[in-house]
Amino acid sequence: MMIDDDEFDPPLPRRPLFRRKRVLIPLGLLVAILALFFALRTSDTDRDAMIAKYGGPNATFVAGPAGQRIHYRDQGKRDAPAIILLHGSNSSLHTWEPLVQRLGADYRIVTLDLPGHGLTGGTPDKDYGADGMAAAVDVVAAKLGLDRFILGGNSMGGWVSWRYALAQPERVDALLLLDAAGMPLRKGEKAPESNIGFRILKYPAGRWLATQITPRTLVEQSLRGSVAKQAIVDEAMIDRYWELLRFPGNREATVLRARLDREPAMAAQVGQIKAPTLILFGDKDRLINPSAAQTFHERIAGSEVVLLKDIGHLPMDEDPDATAAAIADFLKRRLAAPSPAAPETR
Repeated sequence: MMIDDDEFDPPLPRRPLFRRKRVLIPLGLLVAILALFFALRTSDTDRDAMIAKYGGPNATFVAGPAGQRIHYRDQGKRDAPAIILLHGSNSSLHTWEPLVQRLGADYRIVTLDLPGHGLTGGTPDKDYGADGMAAAVDVVAAKLGLDRFILGGNSMGGWVSWRYALAQPERVDALLLLDAAGMPLRKGEKAPESNIGFRILKYPAGRWLATQITPRTLVEQSLRGSVAKQAIVDEAMIDRYWELLRFPGNREATVLRARLDREPAMAAQVGQIKAPTLILFGDKDRLINPSAAQTFHERIAGSEVVLLKDIGHLPMDEDPDATAAAIADFLKRRLAAPSPAAPETR
């Protein structure tokens, strides 16, 4: 009996094939991820086009000492007391237009796009902390010749406002804090859920992606997560937030702000504020616990609190009538000129 030697030959080695698969599969995944990244990547908006669309033909800018180019508006009654209003994170001066319409007949109202926001965009010094924001206020105030003014802000802008009132109390005639940031949680409280945009910024990978990929749907979800009155979130509002977030330098500024030390210890000093202070919050705020209004009130002597029912984080957008009325009433009472002294009788 003859035996074929081939029956005992070992099978051909397959290691090279396995090695090729181990290389090709990850490579394919990498190519797919890169393709998806570039498909989703959103570029910055065009600076000039955005200024034309959101600033208009009369858009006004002022240069600052650190190379800033601050976009601002000076509206209302020019010979009346001045109110400077500061918007929140990832917002712009446009958020104050409903109040300008309602308060402009009695007050001079100055609004500005803070560094890293709106049509101001990124600034050369990349100072997006409290000092950088306060410097922008000083630049605009100096341009308009305002030595004293009423100062107000929403969210981050409220945080900047009370920090400014601590640093330069002699310039602030009154303080308006609208769902302002900066107070610690009260005992037993949990931090609010926040909106999806801010949650993404908590993570290093999310912060990097935020500079590259900014879907319009994400901006819409963040807006809707910030307000209680969903009807105010229309297509124009979503476009404005989305396009101005992508204004050159603004996404980088957003990431840098997310990494900043907000100096929470400063909250202990808020009791030093002597200016008449109105604390106005929406009772359905999901970004800052409405109980922060009580914390501000307990720490700032003589302050007043107004809670707006069924309103979220943006009271000036969600209920501008009630917000304007509360501000007007507060200022009329707290900043009223003293009555002339009655003549002495003999």
